[in-house]
Amino acid sequence: MDKHVVFFDAECPLCRTVKAVLKKLDWNDAIFWYPVQEVSESTKKRVHLYKNMYDEIYMYTKDKQMLTGFYTVRKILSLLPATMPLAVSLYLPFAENIGDPAYRFISKRRYKWFGRVPYNKP
Repeated sequence: MDKHVVFFDAECPLCRTVKAVLKKLDWNDAIFWYPVQEVSESTKKRVHLYKNMYDEIYMYTKDKQMLTGFYTVRKILSLLPATMPLAVSLYLPFAENIGDPAYRFISKRRYKWFGRVPYNKP
């Protein structure tokens, strides 16, 4: 595949909104967004040995790396011309120490703060 694949929770209003904004900023069409709800059960089971796909955003990069959470967000921002300056700051040595816990804090509370909406396959 010639694109990075991002697996996102399509039942999460925050995730859907962030995806919609980032998709508009993806002028180079570098990212393919794929709802976790459409991932096959066998794939979910394999991935679940590592982490639950619903717990955080996943990215399968063009060079066959699997990124999760903060590292996915950082990679996405580095791919988009409009967010490149922000992405550069997320690669500074201290950024991971702040960014990863901040991502986890938001991720754990997103349903409580924003609720959950049904996913209707298009």
